[in-house]
Amino acid sequence: MRSKTKFTIFISASVVVLILIVAGIYWQFFRPAPKDTYQAVFLTSGQVYFGKVAHQNRQFVILTDIYYLRASQALQPPKEGEESAAEQPNLSLIKLGNELHGPVDEMKINRDQILFIEDLKADSKVVEAIKEYKNK
Repeated sequence: MRSKTKFTIFISASVVVLILIVAGIYWQFFRPAPKDTYQAVFLTSGQVYFGKVAHQNRQFVILTDIYYLRASQALQPPKEGEESAAEQPNLSLIKLGNELHGPVDEMKINRDQILFIEDLKADSKVVEAIKEYKNK
C-alpha cells in the first residue's frame, strides 16, 4: 500500500510539473503583446516588418498596422572633397498598402520564415516615425 501512495504522489507531481512547463512555453511564445506595442519582425529573407502582432499560433503570426524600411541611394556621386554620405542609403519608413498590388494592412507570416520578434520601445525612432506618419 505504501508504494502505491508514493507512485500516486510521483504521478501527481509529474503532472503538475508538466502543466507548469506547458504554461511557461505558452506564455513565452504565444502570449499577446500589449495592444499599443509595436514589434519588429525579422524574416529569414532579411526583410524587417514593423507592426502589431494581432494573433499568433504554431504556424502563423498575424501582423497588422504594418510598416517597412526602404533604402534609397543618392543619385549623384559625392563631389571631390565631400564626405561619401552617398554611400550610406537613405532609409524611409513605408506604410504597407500603397504598393502596386494593393495589399490589405494585415500580413500572415509563416513562423518558419521568422528569425525573431522584438518589442519596440515607445521612444524608438521607428515608433516615433510611425506616430509622425499617423499625425499627418
